[in-house]
Amino acid sequence: MNKLTTSDRTQVIRCLVDGNSIRATERITGVTKKAITRLLVQVGEVCRKHQDQTFRNLTCKRLQLDEIWSFCGSKEKNTKAEKKVQGWGDVWTWTAIDADTKLIPSWLIGNRDAVCATEFVQDLAARLTARGKSLDFSLEYSM
Repeated sequence: MNKLTTSDRTQVIRCLVDGNSIRATERITGVTKKAITRLLVQVGEVCRKHQDQTFRNLTCKRLQLDEIWSFCGSKEKNTKAEKKVQGWGDVWTWTAIDADTKLIPSWLIGNRDAVCATEFVQDLAARLTARGKSLDFSLEYSM
């Protein structure tokens, strides 16, 4: 099994952060698409763990909560039942954004339902020091 050097990893991440697509990064760096996606998943997991541990006892005063729709594999109406079991179809990203600093203290990827909404808000509440005090939530919601 080939391993990417630190220099190659750095170059791949720099290309992706600069906005290059995976295929463009493959052409620029000479690293295979499979290796790039594997590295991207690894870096994402490390970032998720770091954010989960670090974003605690936050003093956010004004938060904007929103969700954005996307799809995985295919849109819900075009997704076959066996693909839905694999996670294909509509996906919602729930976000909380600090209106003053633009920090995103909490996010969740899931369905647009009460279960995910509750999980998202509970995670957000656990990260804040001002729970139940003078916190201003701005909700963007449309059906």
